[in-house]
Amino acid sequence: MSNLKHRSKELSGVPGDKSWLKRTGTRSFMFMSGASSEDLSKPVILIAAPYAGDAATCNQHFVLLAEEVKREVERQGGIGYLTYPPVISDGVTMGMTGMRYSLPSRDLIADNIELMAEGYRVDGIITLGGCDKTQPGAVIPLLRNSSGYGITVYGGGRHPGSTDGKCPKWEGQFGSELSSGSPYEAQGAFASGLIDIEELDVIEKRCLGSTGACGEMFTASSMAACFEAMGISPPNSSCGLAVKEAGVGLGEVSEDRINHCKKSVYLLMDMMRNKVTVGDIVTRKSIENGITVVYALGGSTNAILHILAIAHEAEIELTVDDFEKIGSRVPLISRLKPHGRYTYSHHLKEIGGLPVVLGLLLDAGLLHGDCITCTGKTLQENIDNYLTELKKGEGEGEGKGKGVDLRDVIAPISNPVAPPGRHCRILRGSLAPSSCVVKLEGGGRKLGFTFKGKAKCFDGEFDAYDKIMAGEVEAGDVVVVRYEGPVGGPGMPEMLSPGAALVGLGLGDKVMLVTDGRFSGASHGLMIGHVCPEAAVGGNIALVEDGDWVECDVEKGTLDLLVDEDVLDGRRQGWSWKCREEAKGVLKKYRKNVGCASRGAVLT
Repeated sequence: MSNLKHRSKELSGVPGDKSWLKRTGTRSFMFMSGASSEDLSKPVILIAAPYAGDAATCNQHFVLLAEEVKREVERQGGIGYLTYPPVISDGVTMGMTGMRYSLPSRDLIADNIELMAEGYRVDGIITLGGCDKTQPGAVIPLLRNSSGYGITVYGGGRHPGSTDGKCPKWEGQFGSELSSGSPYEAQGAFASGLIDIEELDVIEKRCLGSTGACGEMFTASSMAACFEAMGISPPNSSCGLAVKEAGVGLGEVSEDRINHCKKSVYLLMDMMRNKVTVGDIVTRKSIENGITVVYALGGSTNAILHILAIAHEAEIELTVDDFEKIGSRVPLISRLKPHGRYTYSHHLKEIGGLPVVLGLLLDAGLLHGDCITCTGKTLQENIDNYLTELKKGEGEGEGKGKGVDLRDVIAPISNPVAPPGRHCRILRGSLAPSSCVVKLEGGGRKLGFTFKGKAKCFDGEFDAYDKIMAGEVEAGDVVVVRYEGPVGGPGMPEMLSPGAALVGLGLGDKVMLVTDGRFSGASHGLMIGHVCPEAAVGGNIALVEDGDWVECDVEKGTLDLLVDEDVLDGRRQGWSWKCREEAKGVLKKYRKNVGCASRGAVLT
């Protein structure tokens, strides 16, 4: 019997042991599913591929990747069990009630994988991550896995979309390359008269270049980069395209993704042989590495939520203040969308991938190079080996892509795109006593370090969007969108629709949007989210009234409601929360058990 079969012995029993007779019933099911007598001595590997079929293109190719992983597991002497947890796509559900199910799906995916791993007593887990919530949802169960062995691999990004010269009005302001965020900004551009219905139609149909997750530095790429930096996914696996060619439909899966999926099997088996566990990899220092990379690349604010949740699962003490400390020393060095012009999955891959960035950060002393990774080697060893290959021309890039040079995409640490403290900031004040998050994208000076304006309050995203599109929001306003937090939503939906509408209307740097909801990684402009305490639990954001002055001072790290405390006390006496509708099913349980955003919106 394989010495890697350390836990699935409970499933099949051990010949000559009393467990053999007891597991007769289990073996009958295994034989019926196609197992042979020889298979009973092999380790069992769970392959978890979050999947939504034709409902969401981000993970549409995961069945094909999962089958590749299964075949490789069998080639290496194991048995592969496939499972397909459900997926809620942010891109598909944005701006509708379905978005309330997005963040809860993170925990549901994790629970699904945990159930399969623990129920069937597997020896190791390989998970695939793609669209936003599938990424943390695929890592959290690795930390719950009592076998201790697991690895995750990214499914890849989509090809960029393009207007191909068909939208001259749009191209004059936004350029020809499109992303999943483009149609939301196009709504505002259409409402303002910048583009006509014909250009809107082109953008809608051409913004997604292919199957795969968002290739820009939105949430999917942010988490993929984070996990590679943490060492829980294969080196140089976080960059790359999902399919070979751009086009509508599934397409042919790229060799790059297939190779990394196969490599993940080899690495997992090696981890099991050498007894390198997920707990050895996911440590306080490796999490700090993940945060550092997210900040250096200009990643999504959603990464803060997910990294906090991962730390919670790993029983590692981590707070939003730790993000602020790391952000205070890490410069923004990428020119990746949404704040730049390049894409993570395409352009960064062409110039060598994430290891090139990790090498720069290691040389600057910004990463912990001694962290153990899924290769069994340290992060420093992985990067040294890869960069040596790259210099020889044997790596997956040579510092230059098709018309793209390294310094086009990644600035040197000594001359960054923006200095430390100019990306995500944690703010506090009378409007957010616990905390909130602002994403500057390096544009702090352009946007101004202070913003003071009168509040226009909306008890929900949909009303805010309608009023913005109707022209009822003006330059200088502070748009307050509340009752959209983890409890209030419920589910803490993303505010991409109202935020992108502001950008499309030309108000992205003229209006401040404040919410207890969250933002898409595609969001940009002056936007403050994750306000805690949220409105639904009586946070001060619930007490704001139209015309109140609100002031943000990024330099001081404050967000204040400029209303006397005695006035707020009076409002608090008359406040009660009347939820829009009674939550049912999953959302009812979520509302009852979810914690605050400043702690990762984890379930207790």
